[in-house]
Amino acid sequence: SIRVASRLVRDHRALGLVSAGNTGAVMATAKIVQGMVPGVDRPALASFFPTIKGAPAVVVDVGANVDSTPRMLAQFAVMGDIYSRLVLRTERPRVGILSIGEEEHKGNELTRHAAALLKELPINFIGNVEGRDVYTGAVDVIICDGFVGNVLLKVSEGLADMIRNLLREALSANLTRKLGYLLVRPAFNEFRKRVDYSEAGGAPLLGVKGVCIICHGSSNGNAVKNAIRVAAEYAAAQVNSQIEEELSRWATRQLATKLH
Repeated sequence: SIRVASRLVRDHRALGLVSAGNTGAVMATAKIVQGMVPGVDRPALASFFPTIKGAPAVVVDVGANVDSTPRMLAQFAVMGDIYSRLVLRTERPRVGILSIGEEEHKGNELTRHAAALLKELPINFIGNVEGRDVYTGAVDVIICDGFVGNVLLKVSEGLADMIRNLLREALSANLTRKLGYLLVRPAFNEFRKRVDYSEAGGAPLLGVKGVCIICHGSSNGNAVKNAIRVAAEYAAAQVNSQIEEELSRWATRQLATKLH
């Protein structure tokens, strides 16, 4: 069924593929059947993370590539920047690399080499960011390899579930607290909505032709509905054409630099 849907996108009979099937199978099928956007080495999964400022942060990659090269991280930055601008309507996204410290010399070989490439890109690159910055709203697009990004995603999901359950238990422990819960229920529901993965719908697979949205394996009806919404927004914004154009400019600039 995944291959059938992917083929419909390739043949322009559908604008996008939305699936809650096996993530690896969806990524491999989309890459092979739909093909890659010119200039992209490997596709990357983007995910939304809630922030205290309200607007979500986009993290790329959250699991498509366990091992990445500096060049791939630079491509992730271009794709994340374009996605944030066109779909989330962020005027000038602040882009950072997830590392173990804000200082330029901190991080591993991958992050340091990738930072040098990101400085050459026409994006608002602000340097290294730490894990705590994911939720502060201080950065709009966060770049990392898929291993680190997937750990970040799973830890965040587990933490959100724990906080939600602890709040529910604390507010329903006795009659007095139950009455108090009725008063704070609107605020609790708002909190639950902001950390609920189903509100995001699914993770766009950036870098493949057409649209591919990968949903959580335990997606409910609300998650699938929102994933379809995200797919429609992605298609309407023509994200892929912008990615191809920007990466083509970057490749041209790199070639010109080498020739000089």
